[in-house]
Amino acid sequence: MLRKITEYFIPAKKKESGDELRSERIFIAVLLISSISNFLGINLAVEIDAKLNGQLLFVNGIINLIILFAYRQGLAKNIAAGLFLTQFAISFPLQAWLQGGLSSPATAAFFLLPSVAMLIQGKRASIFWVIVSAFLMLGILILENTIGVPEPQYNTEKEQVFFFSSILGTNITIFLILLVYELGKSKALKNIQEKNVALINTQEQLIQAEKMASLGELTAGIAHEIQNPLNFVNNFSEVSEELLEEIQEEISKGNFEEVKAITDDLKQNLSKINHHGKRAGAIVKGMLEHSRKSDGIREPININELAEECIRLSFHGFKAKEKYSKVEYTIDFEKGLPHIEVIPQDINRVLINVFNNAFYAVHDRSKTTEDLFRPHVKVATKSTSNGIMISVHDNGVGIPEHIKDKIFQPFFTTKPTGQGTGLGLSLSYDIIKAHGGKIEIKSDPNQGTEFVIYFFH
Repeated sequence: MLRKITEYFIPAKKKESGDELRSERIFIAVLLISSISNFLGINLAVEIDAKLNGQLLFVNGIINLIILFAYRQGLAKNIAAGLFLTQFAISFPLQAWLQGGLSSPATAAFFLLPSVAMLIQGKRASIFWVIVSAFLMLGILILENTIGVPEPQYNTEKEQVFFFSSILGTNITIFLILLVYELGKSKALKNIQEKNVALINTQEQLIQAEKMASLGELTAGIAHEIQNPLNFVNNFSEVSEELLEEIQEEISKGNFEEVKAITDDLKQNLSKINHHGKRAGAIVKGMLEHSRKSDGIREPININELAEECIRLSFHGFKAKEKYSKVEYTIDFEKGLPHIEVIPQDINRVLINVFNNAFYAVHDRSKTTEDLFRPHVKVATKSTSNGIMISVHDNGVGIPEHIKDKIFQPFFTTKPTGQGTGLGLSLSYDIIKAHGGKIEIKSDPNQGTEFVIYFFH
């Protein structure tokens, strides 16, 4: 019932979801509760023969309703709230004076003024009305000390009933106002939680979409990477078949010394087949690591091995798209680096993203510069005093100063439409931050860019 009445007084142009609508409901509910409280108080005023108090309560209730209807018709909220609180500030001292001054129950309601102001206008307004309340009570105190304590304008024989009813009514009013606030807050928190869940789901979908987009770019490179070890497996298998035929011939001749020599060659071939088979398996595993969802489990990894795997995949993926590009890369890995505890799938994605961007940058510059330009990417790892760093340097077009602060923003990209999701570096930044590390950028236009990734112990 109260909700329907509240909805009725909300201006049509403000009937929208979110915090604003919640604020409107609280404001209207407070005015309604105040009106109802005033009208119910009239019955008590009649019972204790407090005629002036009853008239004052009636006027207050009517003023509250007028403010509500004016607000529904478009009266600004700050004006409506100001009128409501001003009416409070005038009514309370009058009621207190009619009921016997500072010793009356009406003074207990003075603290309602800043409390209600906090609910409907905010912190700054509440501070103002705290000061107003203090001055109003001080004014009554000065009047009492100057002209004396006023005579109560009600039947004092019913003082006990009056005090009990006043305090009970004040408590119920406070409870109802706080209940409205709490219900609104609970609903707002529920909405926030639902939005957070939706945002997390959307983020996961975007992350997976970005993974698959980058995986699509690497597909040709992965095929090239797998083809090389498979060629070795095929070649050594064919040679092994020939060796087996030779063994059979030598056995038939009884030449066991030659059989032993051929067997040694066969063992070497099988060892090479095993090595290149594992190599192909590792490439497939790397591809699956890159494409699947992160399990969030950290494990110790050799950063040199992971970086080398990623740069090879990125390079061959790039070369598959740009067959005639002269881009090259070199690696400079410090030996003996300690293993670091990371989520492999996540760091795999970070490195692929950074390497892809580096190859794109050098290739982009090669299209607009002289033939003497040699596009080059260098990847290095190094131990630091408190961890490990990976640097990726390219001699590409560089990053203009005015967009350096934007490159980690979601959906920001300098690539032509359709060539970038704008999520790679944003997600990479979040991943490294979640690992307790950081990414630094050093760049000069037409001189190149260096991304430095730090992992701390």
